[in-house]
This record gives sequence, structure tokens and C-alpha cells, in this order.
Amino acid sequence: MNTQDCYAKAERILSEMSLEEKVAQMLQLSEKADTKELFDKFKADGTLGSYLHVLGEETGDFLENAYQSKLKVPPIFGIDAIHGHALLKSATIFPSQLAMACSWDTDMVEKVGKVTADEVAADGLNWVFSPVLCIGRDLRWGRIDETFGEDAELISRLGAAIIRGYQKNGKVAACAKHYLGYGEATGGRDSYDTEITERKAREIFLRPFKAAVDEGCMTFMTAYGSIDGESLTVSHRYLTEILKEELGFDGFVVTDWENFISMVRGQHLFESMDDACVEGIVAGNDMSMNSPDFYAALVNAAREGRISMDIIDNAVRRILRVKARLGLLDGKRENPLSRDIIGCDEHQQVNYEMSVKSTVLLKNNGALPLTDAKKIAVLGPNATDVRAQYGDWTYFSHPNSKPHETAKDCTYTVLKGISEAYSDSEIIYAQGCSVLGDEDAQTSERWMNEALDAAAGADACVVVIGDVLKQNGEKRDRANLVISGRQIELVKRVKELGKTVIVVLINGKPLELGELEPYADAIVEAFNSGDMGGLAIANLIKGKENFSGRLPISFPYSSAALPCYYNQYDYWHGSKYVDVPKGSPYPFGFGLSYSNFVYGEPALKETVLKRGEKTELSVEITNDSANCGIETVQLYFRDKICKMLTPVRTLIDFKQVTIPAGESSTVTFTVDTERLGYYDRDCKYCVDAGEFALFISGDGKNFKEITLRVAE
Repeated sequence: MNTQDCYAKAERILSEMSLEEKVAQMLQLSEKADTKELFDKFKADGTLGSYLHVLGEETGDFLENAYQSKLKVPPIFGIDAIHGHALLKSATIFPSQLAMACSWDTDMVEKVGKVTADEVAADGLNWVFSPVLCIGRDLRWGRIDETFGEDAELISRLGAAIIRGYQKNGKVAACAKHYLGYGEATGGRDSYDTEITERKAREIFLRPFKAAVDEGCMTFMTAYGSIDGESLTVSHRYLTEILKEELGFDGFVVTDWENFISMVRGQHLFESMDDACVEGIVAGNDMSMNSPDFYAALVNAAREGRISMDIIDNAVRRILRVKARLGLLDGKRENPLSRDIIGCDEHQQVNYEMSVKSTVLLKNNGALPLTDAKKIAVLGPNATDVRAQYGDWTYFSHPNSKPHETAKDCTYTVLKGISEAYSDSEIIYAQGCSVLGDEDAQTSERWMNEALDAAAGADACVVVIGDVLKQNGEKRDRANLVISGRQIELVKRVKELGKTVIVVLINGKPLELGELEPYADAIVEAFNSGDMGGLAIANLIKGKENFSGRLPISFPYSSAALPCYYNQYDYWHGSKYVDVPKGSPYPFGFGLSYSNFVYGEPALKETVLKRGEKTELSVEITNDSANCGIETVQLYFRDKICKMLTPVRTLIDFKQVTIPAGESSTVTFTVDTERLGYYDRDCKYCVDAGEFALFISGDGKNFKEITLRVAE
């Protein structure tokens, strides 16, 4: 259905609606929350705008009641599909967003979005609360695992790609969240205040959301937190003036879970729900997620004249237009997608490819590839822990925690992957320790001794450590990023046996690796790697696959030395903390490979341009190795002299190229002077005349530099 037809259909339905029917369209309820009386009412009369946590065949009754109602407007069914339709046990569970971002591969991320949308649609749903476009710059924040990392350019590109995938089949709406600045909250505190200015918001935090608008993302979600003390849920400036009017967003905005309740009970902004709901809708929210008192509050406010019907109509209009775009207003229809596609082999193949590209080699002293080990000891608490491997937002953790849920049979843990990849070798397993170190002393010693006994007779040891869900995820901010329990001790004692030690990290965020690093011959970072992570890791360790992952986020030397993101200002008396090294041991853009890529000197087609002009930058890259490999070529810039402070480097483009062994390839970027600007103190975008440094890198550590001049 074209845009004009969608608009016309929405207007016709809107003109026939009562006040109560309009407000009902603006409410979303969950069956899992304490809203049974209201939930049952709307289920019976078929007028509610949206439901969440209603899956599969459950949707049938809700739809049938809607089709029997006066307006015959079905609800839109929402679900948190952060990395696959993972709240459904049988669905394909992909690596976390943070892991996927290690691929730097927009095509693969788009495929993930398409697979996820197909499985969501086959399950009767049509709205995914994804992607998370928050920028993960404070590693203490519990939801780092849900982000695409720390850089606005990378997040913008990957976010746009997964939105394309979600919305490609025309049956599912994406939801860009959490708008705005949610991940930058002071101290990494989830849902806390963000101390940024509008200038800073425009320069960094708005960029991924603008990319989402440009990609046609159908819905946005409001952040829990606040900017400079103003709750985002009542920010007319950010929701209406900037998002809807300036950026041209034409979908609808939904609050996060119980945002209106939070403004009363948590943020203490309003004495009553009535006031909170009125102010939230006036500010620019169109739908309330699971604040059940919203319905009566808004109906009463409209009857008493405390909110304009024009504002309510505009919110409902936006909701109906999205439903029209999804075909929900076309009358009853059968789902064209069979549930047989959920978790199918074809989707798991995409999952495997994503997992391979999402895995990063941080260190290798020659231990990898491991090709000829006859006996391998697989050790560590995360070698068999599916919950740790999945991370947050799966059927184990949401909508309610299920500690006794069993794992899917098809999931490859690292132990299972190693056992399959090395089917001709003897594989022995011992846990060694727990992640948290919360077992009793006798059990702790027994586990450690079992692991050391297993290691003693092995040719090589794969030690799988990291963190667990108690240490990361929503509502689980973490101040201390050291590797917990006796995990480092396990690695150290195995190394003291004289063994080759390959450490695999299964974790939701970057951790401190300084104490670990001396005892590891190789370090493999997998983050939360999903169903196929164990097989991908094993095939990479064996050399059947080549590492191509690059970090989308920087690792800290110390928890006390945060933040450690790469694009900081460089002026600082002393330039570093006195007790830790400067920068990051494993920075944004870093990653090793079995290939060795040698960079030539970059060349510019023109070295002097006027504002608004473009040129080409080229660099020749040679694969000086016996292994075909994928290289991620990164282009950064810096304005050498600027009226506002500028970061040491800012990523403006990247490209991936496959280079066969012993061959060379020339990679060419278009450099647009319009990308070299900044926001001034009046929030105006400017590009100054002067010299700009352009940097080329493949690892975020070593850079080739060339100068471009922009003339007056």
C-alpha cells in the first residue's frame, strides 16, 4: 500500500472512532504484568492498540475479537527481539548486538534482521523492539551488550542495516531505541540522568537515530532517563521539535515499559498519573507501554479539556498509519509464513556465518591455529553455560527469569563445538571454577584440582571464562570490571603446567584483561555468541575459518580509568592516569587475523578542496600471508584547528575487502568535505576552512596519515 493510501485509510478510521477507542489505540499492555482486569476487558472488546509478550497461537483470540469489533482494527503485537526472536525457545538466537557489531558487516547484519523478522512474523507478531541505537561509552552500564558499540558512525550504519532487514518483508515494524542519550547516563547507571548538552546530542547521540529516520524506521521508543534533569518522556524539544519536525519522523513513538508510572513513582516529576500522561502525550509520545492507568487518565483529561483532541488525534493517526503500512487494516488474512521456518537450518546457517564474523582474535603468539592437538582439555565455567553464551533477552531471562529452563538441543557451546571440530582428538572437560566464586571452599578446590588434572595430560587447553547474567544486562550495572572468582587463577595455574593456553571470553561487555594476558597464548573474544557460537569459535581456533572480527568498543586497562572510548579529546594535564597506561589495550577497531595485511601510503586525488566538494582517497593493501582474509579498512579524520574541541580521531567511513593470499587490493573512499564538520555553540553544523588529517587503519592502533586542505 502506498503512502497516500495508508494515510487515507487511517483518516477514514480515525473519523469513525470515539474518544475511548482512540485512547485504547494509544495503549499497549502485557499479559505478564499485573493488569489482568484491564487486560481481559480489552482482549474481549478487541479495541486495544497493542500487546506485548503474546506469542504464537495466543494471538488468534486477540485478532478474532478485533475483527468482530466495530472498527475491525487489529492490535500490533510487540516483542523484544534484540538478537533474534530469542524469547521464543525454538527460534534462531543470534549473537548479541555487541557481538554482531564486531563483524562491521552491514550485509550480514541486514540478513540477521530479515531472518528475525521472518521468524517473528511466522509467530504471529509484527513489531520488534530493536535496534538499540544507544552509544555504549561507559562500560559500567549494564546494557552495553545490547548496543552496537561506542561509535556513532558504526552504530548508524549497522542500525540502518538491521532496520532494512526487519522491515524488508513488509510484515514487521522496527523500533529504534532508546531515544535519546540513554547509554550515556552518569556513572553508567541504567535509566539515570545524562549530563549532555543539545550540541553534544547533535554531534554524537542523535546521529544513529537520524539514520534510522532516513531508513524509514516505523517506530521509536522513548528512553527511561533524562537529559540535564528533563525526563525524555516529557521532552517536547527532543520528541516533537527535533525528532518529528526537524528530522521528519513520520511513524509513532512508544514509551518504554511503565515510563508514565516511573515519572510519578521514580523520578517524582508529577503528583498524579493524570498529569504525567497528559504531559507525556503533549510532549510527543503516541503510545504508552504498560502503564495501565494511562487509559482512564487520558480519557478523563480529554473530557475535562486538559488535553486537546487534536493532539490525541495526531497520535492515533500515526499509529494507524503504521498499521496500514503493515497491512493490518486490509481485513482478515492468513499468515503467509509457516512456523516451520522458525529455527530452520537455513536461518542457522546465517547464524553461523554471523558468529564467525562476530568473533575477534585479541592475542596470538603462534598458538593458533591449533591444528594437530591429539588431546584437548576444555576448561572453564562458560564452556558449557548456555545462559552465559546467550546473554540477556532470551527465553532464559525474559519476560520473567526462568532459572530452571533447559537449553535448546541445537545450541553449540564451546565444548560441543570443540568436540565436533576436533572429532579425531580426545576431548576432556572440567569446569575448574565458577564465574562468581560463590561455591563453598571444598567444592572450589575440587573443581580446580579436576581441571588441573585434565590439563596435565592435554596437548593444549581451551579455557572458557568471562561473566554471567548476574553481572550484566538490564538493571545490572557493574562498577568493577575485573574477571571475577578464581577464573584468572585457573588460567594461571594451567599455564604454570607448561601448557598452550587458549582463552575464550564469553561475556556481555569488555572486561579488564591485564592480569589475564600474560598467561594466555591466545585470547579469543566472542561476547554473547548465540546458538552457533561454540561451533564458530571451534572452527576459528582450528583454522577452518579465518578471524575477521574487529572490536566495536574499547577495552579498559582499569575500571577506575573509564571512560576509555577511542574518540576522546586529547588535552589533559599529564595526558594519563599515573597508575595505568594511556588509552586502551584493545581499542575500537582492533582485531587480529591469520592473514597479514600490509598497508601502502594513502593517496588523495586532490589535496585541496572547497566546501561542498568531494575527492577520492585510495590505499593499496597487500595480504602478505598464506591465508585469504577479510580486512576492515577504517577511515578517520581530525580537524587540525577548530573553534570547538575535536576528538583525536573520528570514524567517517569503513569498507571490507577480501584479499587472497599473496595478492593486493586497492581500496578507495569518497571523502566529502561535508563530513568534516562540527556543531558550534549555537548547535549549527559548520565546516571550517583549514587542514584536516585523514587516517587509514585496519586495527585501530596503527595509522597512515595524509593531509587534506579545505580552502576558504
